[in-house]
Amino acid sequence: MKILLIGEYSRLHNSLKEGLIALGHDVILLSSGDYFKKFDTDYSFHSSFTSGHWLPRKIKNIIHKLTGIDLSKAERGLRFYLLLPKLKNFDHVQLINSDAIETFPFLSRLLYKKLFKKIKNRSLLICGDETPVIDYLLKKETDYCILTPYFENNSLKNHFEYPLKYAAKNYRRTFDWLSENCRNLITSDLDYKIPMDKMNYKTHFIPNPVNSNKIKFQDQEINEKIVIFLGINRSSYIKKGIPYFEKALRIIQEKYPEKVTVIITENIPYSDYINRYNTAQIVLDQIYAIDQGYNALEAMAKGKVVFTGGGNDFIDHYNLKERVNIHATPNIDSLVNEISFLIENPEAIVVIGNRARAFIEREHDHINIASQYLAAWK
Repeated sequence: MKILLIGEYSRLHNSLKEGLIALGHDVILLSSGDYFKKFDTDYSFHSSFTSGHWLPRKIKNIIHKLTGIDLSKAERGLRFYLLLPKLKNFDHVQLINSDAIETFPFLSRLLYKKLFKKIKNRSLLICGDETPVIDYLLKKETDYCILTPYFENNSLKNHFEYPLKYAAKNYRRTFDWLSENCRNLITSDLDYKIPMDKMNYKTHFIPNPVNSNKIKFQDQEINEKIVIFLGINRSSYIKKGIPYFEKALRIIQEKYPEKVTVIITENIPYSDYINRYNTAQIVLDQIYAIDQGYNALEAMAKGKVVFTGGGNDFIDHYNLKERVNIHATPNIDSLVNEISFLIENPEAIVVIGNRARAFIEREHDHINIASQYLAAWK
């Protein structure tokens, strides 16, 4: 098959591409590279002019402030349009989400319609914020979720501009059109499967693909100090519960000044990010999650002890008898207690890290996952 993958936010599509190629398929990936993360892509619709040069960026910011219009979205839409003549003879196309082109919703629909005239078999991946997911979270039926800080303090609304946009009329219209014109809806983890089920959407649940061949397992050598890593993305700082980690780390550093080293990074490219935590035994990923996001999975593949989603729904789904990560909740005392246990019992770091790697190889192997995608597409 000749397959087109559109959009990339986490390396999910890159890993899926590698699995599909290993199975003998021809795959092309289009994306913006996702800003500072700079993910690999075959063709790019990155807004390099309005984002990469001082004067256009300054003009863009002024226009956005005065009118609310984001010229970067217009540039991405234009660049995608210019790529359309190259997108021929594909057997299947998959979108990373309904905003895969990262342009204005009306322009997205226009571009999707042009693309879909050429490609009849299509799928829509739900692996992040999406209209039915946000609709479900806004019902407040869970103990906590990524919108909890917004529910608790409406003044934080600006921090939730990205997820809340999917509840707006124009984005909702795009999702509804895609759900009618894509053969398959696919969810990548339980944080999206459960809301989609609750909102009565039928989806294929296929776990995130991880190419363990590219991720070297690291035996967790415990030296005099335990290294703890926290990578911050400012755009999702509140949404991922980073303030809880920061407060817990301050307590840990006061409690164990001679036993821990803390590494904190902010808004760095993906290639730098994955290298920065190589020396860490513990990685703090996110609060408010049921399942693991992509950064957490890659850290687990390296044998790190990752604080992320790992509660009862996750344990039950994968029938786990022992912990493969640490379930991070919006509770500072719980976080401090869990980190303290690992510092005082470093042998647990080795054991959980080994389990984490085995779990990734068993449940997230990129070639096996690629086979599941092929089955769903057919």
